[in-house]
Amino acid sequence: MKSLITFLKNWTLPSAIVTGTVLYLIFASVPALDAAARFFDPIFDAIFPFFMGMILFTTFCKVEFHKMRPTAWHWWITLLQVLLVSLVAGLILSMGMAGRDLVLMEGILTCIIAPGAAAAAVVTAKLGGNLEAMTSYTFVSNFVTALLVPLVFPMIDRGVDIAFVAAFLTILWKVCLVLLVPMVAAYAVKRFLHRLHAWIVGINDLSFYMWGISLSIVTGSTVKYIAHADTTVGFVLTIAVISLVLCLVQFALGRWVGHYFGATIESGQGLGQKNTAFAVWIAYTYLNPLCSVGPGCYILWQNAINSLEIWHVRKGEESEIKKGNNDE
Repeated sequence: MKSLITFLKNWTLPSAIVTGTVLYLIFASVPALDAAARFFDPIFDAIFPFFMGMILFTTFCKVEFHKMRPTAWHWWITLLQVLLVSLVAGLILSMGMAGRDLVLMEGILTCIIAPGAAAAAVVTAKLGGNLEAMTSYTFVSNFVTALLVPLVFPMIDRGVDIAFVAAFLTILWKVCLVLLVPMVAAYAVKRFLHRLHAWIVGINDLSFYMWGISLSIVTGSTVKYIAHADTTVGFVLTIAVISLVLCLVQFALGRWVGHYFGATIESGQGLGQKNTAFAVWIAYTYLNPLCSVGPGCYILWQNAINSLEIWHVRKGEESEIKKGNNDE
């Protein structure tokens, strides 16, 4: 049992991905579980935003709010995101894409235009990055996405009819619910409920393990999206491979920018780790629902990369401990 717990602590994200996938496949392949699947599906949909809010609340309890401010790498990463969005949109318009080509490019675009993941702060803290800088960037990124979506989507897809102000306010409202409410709650607890605050921050990696649980739910939903995609297996595999390449490129570009500002971890997570649940939502709301397969695959790749990063950090810590013991 002890070795199992150690394994789950060390490999939380891969375990969560496997658990979510296996549970979905069990419920999808056993007819006797159909009723249970239909019963739990809306429940998970309803509680997931609340659960994400709790994850962010526990993370924000560790934030030093007076240290939250925009930094140089925020603006360079934002500029890079805008340039990538402009590049993809330009290719779509210049080549007059339609059909599957358009769906493929829209899938790529949703993975780029999506804001930095709210949970990026959780992973950044686990990697030893600056929590305050990452939290600040999350707000910047969501605001930029709220501007880009209603500007770009009507240009690339003639069937998209978006009122700029309505879409902008809708996205900002979602940001407020997901980010601002947990932050205000965390500030209130930190300011007025000191014993509760001390208890929350005293639980090591609480928000990270909560994120692992939520990742199981997200993975199950992602596998469902992919399994029910109205297309061929070959096209799904094409999207999966392209989303993997895109994920690697965005993480690499983010880290490349960040090393100029001493923020390799934060910048890499900022550009590479995306709010894919948001990307799936905008795909279903404004574009061809099939392009949601792109961000659906992306979530699996980005968490695989996160797992490797955490493993690398853990190996480094273990090496330092062994070196210290040998020196003694």
